[in-house]
Amino acid sequence: MRGLILPILLIALSACTARGTMVVVPPETAEGPISTVYVGTTRGLEGTGVFGSERSEALRFARYDVAIPPQREVGQISYPKPRRPNVSTDFVTTGQRIYSADADFRSDLGAALAANGREAIIFVHGFNNTFTEGLYRIAQLRHDLEVPGVALHYSWPSAAEPLGYLYDRDSATFARDGLEELIRETVAAGATRVTLVAHSMGSYLSMEALRDIALKDGRIMPQLRGIVLISPDIDVEVFRAQAKDIGTLPQPFLIFGSDRDRVLRLSALITGQRGRLGSLDSVEQLSDLEVTYLDVGAFSSGGGHFVPGTSPALIKLLGRIGDVDQAFGNDAAGRAGLLPGVILTARSATRVILRPVADITGDSLN
Repeated sequence: MRGLILPILLIALSACTARGTMVVVPPETAEGPISTVYVGTTRGLEGTGVFGSERSEALRFARYDVAIPPQREVGQISYPKPRRPNVSTDFVTTGQRIYSADADFRSDLGAALAANGREAIIFVHGFNNTFTEGLYRIAQLRHDLEVPGVALHYSWPSAAEPLGYLYDRDSATFARDGLEELIRETVAAGATRVTLVAHSMGSYLSMEALRDIALKDGRIMPQLRGIVLISPDIDVEVFRAQAKDIGTLPQPFLIFGSDRDRVLRLSALITGQRGRLGSLDSVEQLSDLEVTYLDVGAFSSGGGHFVPGTSPALIKLLGRIGDVDQAFGNDAAGRAGLLPGVILTARSATRVILRPVADITGDSLN
């Protein structure tokens, strides 16, 4: 136990900053583009339009319009002060609706999907997140990565406390059915291409939901056209068991990881395990699975637990993800020119060790 005290204190101290809170402003006062996010949540409603950390057995639906401030660095999110938001630098909400009827949510979502190529991206947040932090993160990712389609957020009941790991782990198990229901609602609303993006502990939750869908009803799986796990906080053997139950994994199936991830190191200590899926140094353990492991350790800074969403250099690199996606149908040699890194293949699994280039902007990516 003594060995756990120092890393826990370090993470607790690093989290002693203002947490993400929602501020709603009139639409005409906002600056920058608006990103609309549809939400499914198993959090309890805590206030006007805001959900808390309490668990709810009922899945609730909502929609939020989030203004992306013009004065910020790529990958950065600045949360407003409750009574003094700065719309030039802070993420703010300009509109919100909590649906009283599921049919109204499906109708609105269906109209949005019809106007956006029937493509959807569902983001599942990780450990230690408030409702607003997860909501604003997908708005930021969608804008910075120029993700097409309709953005959805599954918000599960995290305690939003750095010492709430065990509560969050139980909540992730509790929330599996809610994510499964949101995926089904998205397909029922007309989505024909769904990409699931999960972070940290949300990756375990997502794999459990995919497993249940695959075992119960194979008709939904063909609509899942891509899975992205970012710093997945999953035991490798558990992940392998989940993948085996799913069967044919949706493609592409991308895993972003780094052995510099301090949060996953702490998770390994807490759980008494040697490592996590998001901190592998080899893909040999995944060699029989159709997955691509993107090692982003070279771009890591700070805690290194959400590098693809916070590193400006890596975000610019991932702007070419469409080219990379297309190349995954080719052999490994055909991918080498698309990403600046080393490509290693172990049977079915591929590991791409990404590295920065001298100048990611301009001619170096052309």
